[in-house]
Amino acid sequence: MCNRFDRAYQRSIDDPQGFWGEAADAVHWYKKWEQVLDAADAPFYRWFSGGETNVCYNAVDLHVAHGRGAQAAIIYDSPVTHRQQILTYSDLKSHTARFAGALRNCGVEKGDRVIIYMPMVPQAIIAMLACARLGAIHSVVFGGFAPHELAVRMDDARPKVIVAASCGIEPGRVVAYKPLLDKAIELAAHRPHACLILQREPARAKMCAGRDIDWEAAVEAAAAVDCAPVAATDPLYILYTSGTTGAPKGVVRDTGGGMVALKWSMKNIYNMHAGEVFWAASDVGWVVGHSYIVYAPLLNGNTTVLFEGKPVGTPDPGAFWRVIAEHKVKALFTAPTAFRAIKKEDPQGEYLKKYDLSGLESLFLAGERTDPSTLNWATQKLRIPVIDHWWQTETGWPICANCLGLGALPIKQGSAAKPAPGWQLRAVDAAGKPVARGDIGALVAKLPLPPGTFPTLWEAKQRYFDGYLKNFPGYYESGDAGYIDEDGYVFVMSRTDDVINVAGHRLSTGAIEEVLASHPEVAECAVMGVADDLKGELPLGCLVLNTGVQRAEHEIVAEAVQLVRAEIGPVAAFKLAVVVKQLPKTRSGKILRGTMKKIADGVAWKMPATIDDPAILDEITAALQTLGYAKSR
Repeated sequence: MCNRFDRAYQRSIDDPQGFWGEAADAVHWYKKWEQVLDAADAPFYRWFSGGETNVCYNAVDLHVAHGRGAQAAIIYDSPVTHRQQILTYSDLKSHTARFAGALRNCGVEKGDRVIIYMPMVPQAIIAMLACARLGAIHSVVFGGFAPHELAVRMDDARPKVIVAASCGIEPGRVVAYKPLLDKAIELAAHRPHACLILQREPARAKMCAGRDIDWEAAVEAAAAVDCAPVAATDPLYILYTSGTTGAPKGVVRDTGGGMVALKWSMKNIYNMHAGEVFWAASDVGWVVGHSYIVYAPLLNGNTTVLFEGKPVGTPDPGAFWRVIAEHKVKALFTAPTAFRAIKKEDPQGEYLKKYDLSGLESLFLAGERTDPSTLNWATQKLRIPVIDHWWQTETGWPICANCLGLGALPIKQGSAAKPAPGWQLRAVDAAGKPVARGDIGALVAKLPLPPGTFPTLWEAKQRYFDGYLKNFPGYYESGDAGYIDEDGYVFVMSRTDDVINVAGHRLSTGAIEEVLASHPEVAECAVMGVADDLKGELPLGCLVLNTGVQRAEHEIVAEAVQLVRAEIGPVAAFKLAVVVKQLPKTRSGKILRGTMKKIADGVAWKMPATIDDPAILDEITAALQTLGYAKSR
């Protein structure tokens, strides 16, 4: 007998227009769509053509109109400033309407772009919603990005206004944003009309006369404005993908499809209902922040947690547990790397015992593959479903997930569960032919993609086609490699360029990492393929150990090598491993395997724009040199 998930999934495939049309009835429209799915320009599909709506109205004003203005919309929790603040939906409406007025006073109208360069403060969300209220297109750039990277995004988006804070606050340091912004404007060819600056006390900014405007003064001088109806196919935002090099790659999210999919996902994937507290422990600069700190929870009438802190160090490995207990969080969504950091510092889970987590019902992990070791640790310590799910900046919401709101499926370690409704996945070879169940291939999704995914790249339609649709006609190329088992569960193993070829055998670096992470003293690890004259490539592993491990590193390395030999076999030819203090990561937590490979192979490489701590690469280089690699840069 089919369960609710199976029924929902099959309907989404057999009758996508009926399925998503029904989902769209759950949001407010000024004008109903003429077509649910518009295939007139296939393969460039559009959703809800002819419809008019406004995301800010649906995320804020509608809840106030329905009598829920006194409910908490945002809980701001900042251990780095020792401050907490609650904004109700009525508060959020007032602040957003006034800041939209401030933007309008700066000349911002429907279709204009606004870059937001902010830390994790409520004003970042207010700025995003204010843009949506006006029908302007926001582009959030992670706070603290280097001037060059900010400048290239400015030249691509050509913002009329930039909204920034004077600084960001991190454990042990203050990052002055304003000098970085000033330098970016100096480097960029495009000049904004104005910069609205939120002054923060730890580092107040020097203002540029004639260009810079104080946030509070701008709001004081502004009148509240109403929501502007916009076309469902109009862009809501542009988000530049992490790791962008050369020409920026701006993912566009449309208004109608994005809104419908995100609201649908909160109930059906995350099992969240209006009034409940949801926490996505990410940053508003990343897609998780856009989708699941800001828009999805607010569209669904939830209370969303905005956390300005870290999983460890603010002040200890119990930071997440404190937030969950204090604010009665029902579901937590974060990256596996956050839990690896907590596990590394507190492998026995002692800090968990200090807090009442009885209200936490589920943990969702995404952003990179969740290794079984991390999943098992979280499951054992929290005793709740730990859901590994898979999605991308481009898709905006999950491709694969265990949809708790449709009835939980059995959890398989290492799997992101099954494709969510609307997604038809295949694992294919280089020629686009399906591979056998259980064999690794490129993961592709049949067109049309469901609502909420990206309809194009900003002003780069041909680049969108060439990068995502060209190689496998009729399918979206995800760039990830993995396999689908006999039960239809999807296992995302690595990026397609992380599948290595060892003497003619295709091996997933993710499979090797899974084995290494099972060692009780390994906190996290990364495997990359390094050049070898005889076998073409050899896998090389970098291991980070749990805090407090006293044993000799060479003993642990020897055990790790033997583990891989026992679990995967001699075919992996795994003999190279080294212990390192940390792994280089982007600010969103993704391990920079590609950069590590280039360092190991001694080929030219560029410092990634999104790296969290560049000094770690020097440590990685020194460690790889002990194995005879990283001979030159």
